[in-house]
Amino acid sequence: MVNILLVEDNEMNRDMLSRRLKKKGFEVAMAFDGKQGVEMAQAQTPDLILLDMSLPVMDGWEAAGVLKSDARTQAIPIIALTAHAMAGDKEKAMDAGCDDYDTKPIDFKRLLGKISSMLG
Repeated sequence: MVNILLVEDNEMNRDMLSRRLKKKGFEVAMAFDGKQGVEMAQAQTPDLILLDMSLPVMDGWEAAGVLKSDARTQAIPIIALTAHAMAGDKEKAMDAGCDDYDTKPIDFKRLLGKISSMLG
């Protein structure tokens, strides 16, 4: 079973995404802020991380950088999830260490396609 770590502080987004991912057969662990997300990724080494970029404690930009600089977690694909859809935001997410980028509100079918391509 594929393990996904969902790092999202918004309860409604977290619940909706986790339920839909579980229905598709994924195992989903959840973190509520960037620091907790980094710690969980280091402890559990999920197959993929869905990372909100606007998080409390440690934002997604910093969390992605920490994860990609740590030998234990640098190979885990990260998909940035953000409401920031301005010019340059995708590049900023990729520069922070994310492997792909998706905008909110989430188009679940599009996100599944990205997850599928990341996992091969």
